[in-house]
Amino acid sequence: MALRDYLATEVALDHSEGLLTRREALRRLGLLGLSATAATGLLAACSTDAPAPAPAPAAPSAATYDIAGSIARTTAVTFPGSAGDVSGAYAAPVGTPKGGVLVVHENRGLTDHIRAVTGRLAGDGYPALAPDLLSRAGGTAAAADPTAALGGIDEADLVADLRSGLTELGRRHPGLPLAAMGFCFGGGMVWQLLDTDGQGIAAAAPFYGPAPDNPSFTGTRAAVLGVFAELDNRVNAGRDKLEAALTAAGLTHELVTVPGVDHAFFNDTGARYNATAAEATYRRVLDWFGKYLR
Repeated sequence: MALRDYLATEVALDHSEGLLTRREALRRLGLLGLSATAATGLLAACSTDAPAPAPAPAAPSAATYDIAGSIARTTAVTFPGSAGDVSGAYAAPVGTPKGGVLVVHENRGLTDHIRAVTGRLAGDGYPALAPDLLSRAGGTAAAADPTAALGGIDEADLVADLRSGLTELGRRHPGLPLAAMGFCFGGGMVWQLLDTDGQGIAAAAPFYGPAPDNPSFTGTRAAVLGVFAELDNRVNAGRDKLEAALTAAGLTHELVTVPGVDHAFFNDTGARYNATAAEATYRRVLDWFGKYLR
């Protein structure tokens, strides 16, 4: 699934769950390049038999995250990219660093939730950097519609900014092995990174991200833990394609389908959050990094 198509479906699903009005959803789909006819059809398809969403929990503040979730505090940073500076959030490790982790955000940009994940990884010993992939468009804070703004950036440019993030992690922690971890859109970007420019990545943990159209993964030796949600039929449609490509490339990998949960179950600011599954999956990722990120 092309990332722009994936972003359009994210907008349609937000509408089906009552997070966007029809008018706003159509506006955003138009910004992503869909005609009025195509946008209307997509909204209808995603609204069919859509389950009623559970009430979303209140989004914690950044300060609350630092107390309740993260052990290490994140700081705002900038680093050189291929087309100017890239902004992001960095968290230094607690104790001896085990390996650097690039954290790739969802379609809403660099949010407090992603900063919290970055700090939590650092609290467990992994220096972590979350690039703001909207830096080319002025940054997440300046974007009126982060999803549409991401859809306006070429995938190759997004991958280049991720590579710049890996370079920055290497500069801060010379000699450490590096990993990439991403969620939703960010999970898709991790798959894209592995497929097109995955050299030097020792491990990866993409969460429920769309598969590249024709993945090969021949340019990486990363050990890949792919995380899927049982109820996420849209993303799960690409699972077999990923399995086949990872196997053909000879990569160490495991594709895990978490039972009883839906897309974005790891995000504790969203309606699909499942605390038990999120905690267990995070521990599984740490075990994976402990084995392969060294």
